[in-house]
Amino acid sequence: MVSAWATDDQTLRSLAERVGTLLLAKRHRVATAESCTGGWVAKCLTDIPGSSQWFERGFVTYSNAAKQQSLGVPGELLVRHGAVSQPVAEHMAAGALKESGAALAVAITGIAGPDGGSAEKPVGLVWFALARPHATPIAQQHQFDGDREAIRRAAVAAALRIIIAAA
Repeated sequence: MVSAWATDDQTLRSLAERVGTLLLAKRHRVATAESCTGGWVAKCLTDIPGSSQWFERGFVTYSNAAKQQSLGVPGELLVRHGAVSQPVAEHMAAGALKESGAALAVAITGIAGPDGGSAEKPVGLVWFALARPHATPIAQQHQFDGDREAIRRAAVAAALRIIIAAA
């Protein structure tokens, strides 16, 4: 379980500012594909003045239908693996990259709770993926603890850190 990451508003703002600095220096743009965070990563990024220079767009694809329609996630993947899975996160990131034309895209899909978890996929399980042009998306999973707010905040912070590492 991951609970030691600071996720207060100032930390999220600092991480978003760092994303902006790095992307601006490389003249890159980022896109987000969010499920359990409901657009919170995009909100943090666009809170930064000047973000229009490096933030391309965000997709909030909360439902399976939205994942299929907006990002091209195959329905059979959703049936076979569930929305909270590595292949779905990878397809979400790849779809956001394709639809946006950005230099990189991050995807987040998870179970924020308080219900919806299972023994196989407990509350707090979040999959992330990062996509770049001409490369296979890279995915990672985290298991966060806490209530819905804490899990979502931790997922936002993790996504921002993933962008920073890739920028």
